[in-house]
Amino acid sequence: MKVCEIFASIQGESTYSGLPCVFVRLTGCNLRCSYCDTRYAYDEAREMTGDEIVTEVISYSLRLVEITGGEPLLQNEVLTLISRLNDQGLSVLIETNGSINIADVDRRATIIMDVKTPGSSMSETLYAANFENLKRSDELKFVITSRADYEWAKDVVTKFVLHEKCTVHFSPAYSLIQPSDLSAWILQDKLSVRLNLQLHKYIYHPDRRGV
Repeated sequence: MKVCEIFASIQGESTYSGLPCVFVRLTGCNLRCSYCDTRYAYDEAREMTGDEIVTEVISYSLRLVEITGGEPLLQNEVLTLISRLNDQGLSVLIETNGSINIADVDRRATIIMDVKTPGSSMSETLYAANFENLKRSDELKFVITSRADYEWAKDVVTKFVLHEKCTVHFSPAYSLIQPSDLSAWILQDKLSVRLNLQLHKYIYHPDRRGV
């Protein structure tokens, strides 16, 4: 498999925020979001076998692991890797951009799907059929860059009744919108969503890698 980096850090997003976590960042992405903060993962890669990845993950002695990218589901071998990590008794998170079918992902893993808003310039890539394959333990994230993004995301949540399917996060795009503004909108509309801050960008420098 093509791996960009493997490292341990504090989980910065989702309901797992604040927990120690091993991150396996795979190389390659089919999208080009306007606010992407991991462009280096488009191409940077080292070839690793499944055995090598599992061994390195286990070496950190942490129980939580996230497979991310880029877009991890672009590599077919990731499905086997997910199952192997689950077989090790690890809690496995899969961060995916919502454009690829999640139906074949091991049901023991937790999907964290980033639903692309218009501000990302990639909202047309949404594979809406994925909403039917969500488990209660899965999570959705909408990165909000503007009030227009907020209204769009609110409409999607309402149309697909997403707050009844799983946990829904609204995340202010770092440096593009104030968390206080997004909080006010959520409160005003009484939305059943979580405000989701990128904790790692407050703990570390926002441009730092490996965190």
